[in-house]
Amino acid sequence: MKTFHSLLLCLILALSGAVSPLFVAHAVAQEVVTAPDYAEWEKTAERAEDAVSAARASDLALEELRAQLAGWREKFSVAQSANKARIETLESQLAALGPVPDGVPESAEIAARRQTLSETLASVRVPIQTAEEAFTRADGLIRQVDGIIRSRQTDQLLELGPTPLNPVIWAEGFGAIGQTLTGIHSEISGAWASPLQNAQFREKLPLTLFLGLLAVVLLSRGRHWMEVLSLRVQSKNKIAWRWLLGFLISLGQVIVPLLGVFALSEALFSSGLIGLRGSVIVSALPPAGLAFFVARWLGVRMFPRSHTSDPYLNLTPEQKAEGRWFSAGLGLAIGLQLIVVAVVEFENLSTRVLLAFVFPLLVIVAVMTFRLGQLLVKHARNDAAENEQQTYRNRIVRLLGRAVMVVVVVGVVLGLVGYFAAAAQLVFPTAVTLALLAFIQILQRLFSEVYALLVGNRDGARESLIPVLFGFVLLFAAAPVLALIWGARLATLSEMWNKFLGGVSLGGARISPTVFLTFAVIFVLGYTLTRLIQGTLRNTVLPKTKLDTGGRNAIVSGTGYLGIFLSAIIAITGAGIDLSSLAIVAGALSVGIGFGLQNIVSNFVSGIILLIERPISEGDWIEVGSHSGYVRDISVRSTRIETFDRADVIVPNADLISGVVMNMTKGSLTGRVIVPVGVAYGNDTKRIAAILQEIAEAHPMVILNPPPGVIFQGFGADSLDFEIRAILRDVNWMLSVKSDMNHEIARRFAEEGIEIPFAQRDIWLRNPEVLSGGGKAPDTSKASEHSEASNAPSDAIAEVDFESTDATGEET
Repeated sequence: MKTFHSLLLCLILALSGAVSPLFVAHAVAQEVVTAPDYAEWEKTAERAEDAVSAARASDLALEELRAQLAGWREKFSVAQSANKARIETLESQLAALGPVPDGVPESAEIAARRQTLSETLASVRVPIQTAEEAFTRADGLIRQVDGIIRSRQTDQLLELGPTPLNPVIWAEGFGAIGQTLTGIHSEISGAWASPLQNAQFREKLPLTLFLGLLAVVLLSRGRHWMEVLSLRVQSKNKIAWRWLLGFLISLGQVIVPLLGVFALSEALFSSGLIGLRGSVIVSALPPAGLAFFVARWLGVRMFPRSHTSDPYLNLTPEQKAEGRWFSAGLGLAIGLQLIVVAVVEFENLSTRVLLAFVFPLLVIVAVMTFRLGQLLVKHARNDAAENEQQTYRNRIVRLLGRAVMVVVVVGVVLGLVGYFAAAAQLVFPTAVTLALLAFIQILQRLFSEVYALLVGNRDGARESLIPVLFGFVLLFAAAPVLALIWGARLATLSEMWNKFLGGVSLGGARISPTVFLTFAVIFVLGYTLTRLIQGTLRNTVLPKTKLDTGGRNAIVSGTGYLGIFLSAIIAITGAGIDLSSLAIVAGALSVGIGFGLQNIVSNFVSGIILLIERPISEGDWIEVGSHSGYVRDISVRSTRIETFDRADVIVPNADLISGVVMNMTKGSLTGRVIVPVGVAYGNDTKRIAAILQEIAEAHPMVILNPPPGVIFQGFGADSLDFEIRAILRDVNWMLSVKSDMNHEIARRFAEEGIEIPFAQRDIWLRNPEVLSGGGKAPDTSKASEHSEASNAPSDAIAEVDFESTDATGEET
């Protein structure tokens, strides 16, 4: 039941959780280590031990006692670091003296000095040992107190009380309501009958009427005005700043009516007619109003009236209207529950009367929460039907909706049986958890719109990774608030936070958030400095040198690797992490790395060799294996080659070191092109060679020293084979030069009447007289008799032999 009184405290803790560690760290930094008052501590410890042995103190008293013990424990923790520098100095001095010699008498001066240092070290360690003993005692007492409180909470949840189906409970509840209303009426009547209070009422009547009228206006129209204004701002243009402005205006739906509640409370108090019972109800109005207006605002944001391009939930307008109604109803029920609990605690009524008051509200909250769970399931179904697939988010939402329905049903059943505390601990926190999750969704959308405003691209910002990461941060930040909602004690969360700050031991080294943060900050600074140096080298320093592109890239890459390595070493040292204790673990891991990651290590070493020796550089045209292309990037693991088809081939660096690589442009861009040419038999070979020589020398990309050459390769099957062999200024233009020469060869041969031959074949006929009709036809009757078996034609049959000969007439 106390969960809902602490809801505002939960939100305040969530908002202040990010800044409080800074103030704590500043306070610790400024604190001067002083010796604790052990005499006073002894009294507190004895009183705590008596309270723990008796186990009769109230929960409030135990919580106060635990807070005192936690304060003492913090003092002892600080005292353990006293004289730390002095102890390290003394230990260094003793180490400088060396070990006590075995079997050999030691110098009297050294022995006396060793004795003095040992006694001083022992005396300096006394406060630390005393603080360690007191710390252990305080920590043990805190665990005992926590155990008693947890045991009581468990017993309270499992306590079987009266069932609300018993009519006697309702009779007692209605009687208590009547007594409370009668008491309030008596207080107002008595105040009105008092001349003094009547005079005060008349004196403050203008103020009371003004506050009352203001409250009526703000409560009746304020929320509506803010909602209409927010919708008008957001509906004009779908841009980020309008969404943010509309969001800020929508907060007025909570602030403006809440101001009306405060005005109403002040009007009632200023009248002077409110007594003690009435003041309890009036004082509970602001938190109850906050619960109602916040729930209603969340309902309007999650289930908007107007159509939005990116709604939170995929529901029909009718289902959204149900969601708004149920959200407002939940806020009203929880607000009434806060007022009822305040009255019951003031009247000191029994648990049976509290059950009669609260159980109807519990059932109402359970029904509305159940309906909201159904809406979540419907959203998952609608979204899956539209997208024709079930996304991970939809599965989570559907699971959440079904879990909500099951939990509230179980809670109502437990309440009917008689486990009212367990029922309240299930139903009310479930409703508040839904509100918290909705609030997280709204905050994530708010961050997305702010990010969109900064980057200037709203559609791209929603698909960006940063808003998603911010959502995960919100979920982690909401975990403590969620734990408080479900009944966790603030002291328990504080204990967990202290353990988290203490860190964990890893191989003798303690890794804490402070150590990790120090490491991250130093490494990020070093990494940033490395990138700045790389940029300066790439754009300012290296272009002014005579190094080629490959050498510049090698220097820039090497600087990056060296800078990252030094940044990691400096960050580890600056964070105070002792890696010597991890040497054994690192040695064991190195064996596994040697076997499991040997290919990666081999490629990494090969990449370093490539960057140092530079057998290939970026922009080189190479051939490795069956692939050829230009080197576009050399990394520590692989090299990227862009082929002539504009495809990227990733080649492991080990293949470039251990395999055969042909670099076509290493050191020089000059290279040879070979253009084969075939001409028909019977042409003048000398004339052909002269024409080809002229064509080669005329091309602007051909180097004339050494001059190009024309080679008469020999007699081919169908042609006389020639080759143009020329050295080009830039071998990258080989295909273009080859194409240009072929065009020019075709033009010149056409002008000179030189024939470029086709493949030649000779046909020999065995009986040409049959084809000419001069010979005697074979017997058709005999052929027809065997036509079906041999598929022979019914007319004249000629035997033809195909024989291939080359241009010289030789049969092939």
